Amino acid sequence: MKQEWIAGKNPVLEALRARHPLNKLWIAKESKGAGLTELIRQAKEQGVVVQQVPRKKIDQVTGEMAHQGVLAFVAAYTYAELDTLFKRAAERNEPPFFLILDGIEDPHNLGSILRTADATGAHGVIIPKRRSAGLTATVAKTSAGAIHYVPVTRVTNLAQTIEELKTRHIWVCGTAADAQQDFRQADFTVPVAVVIGNEGKGISRLVREKCDYHVKIPLAGRVSSLNASVAASVLMFEVYRQRHPVS
Repeated sequence: MKQEWIAGKNPVLEALRARHPLNKLWIAKESKGAGLTELIRQAKEQGVVVQQVPRKKIDQVTGEMAHQGVLAFVAAYTYAELDTLFKRAAERNEPPFFLILDGIEDPHNLGSILRTADATGAHGVIIPKRRSAGLTATVAKTSAGAIHYVPVTRVTNLAQTIEELKTRHIWVCGTAADAQQDFRQADFTVPVAVVIGNEGKGISRLVREKCDYHVKIPLAGRVSSLNASVAASVLMFEVYRQRHPVS
């Protein structure tokens, strides 16, 4: 099995809190701090092997990624089944809310989207097996631990998956700069899957055709588009706003 790793105090601590299996934990010899003490305590409680190593040894694994003297080796991340996403919605007694990512290849974007998905209560993220970032150390770091709480389903064919979602009473909302409807006019209180496309090319033609409707994010500035993770955040928080109105 491929071995992945997580770098940094907070990402590793979140992995421990989520009970994600860790094979071993490296701590740079000169590292100190109260947060580090708590991290080591939790690791030992879970039976994780903790080793004091030279900082250079951690540098050799992480490259240019900041690690704060903490590196955990974990089993490869596992992907969830589509049914798991529906189960999470049912357990919370909420209408399903999914993100479908079409062509998001930058792992930093994926990590940021997972972080916001966790913050807004999304029940899961769906990505394609091809032309997409997968669950990696960079995604884990960028997600600030959300990778352990938001299930990600990886599918062979997004268009077919959208058809399946429709049979299970999910409305599929695409995003497009030329859409007629403002995203604030859409009803996101119903079971919904929001499709986010590549920031350069947008949603692929076939996936766009499969969507039930499309919305746009109006922009007042001169830049014609938003970063994919920013666009996703705007839409996710609109879903949250509609589902959790201020009393």
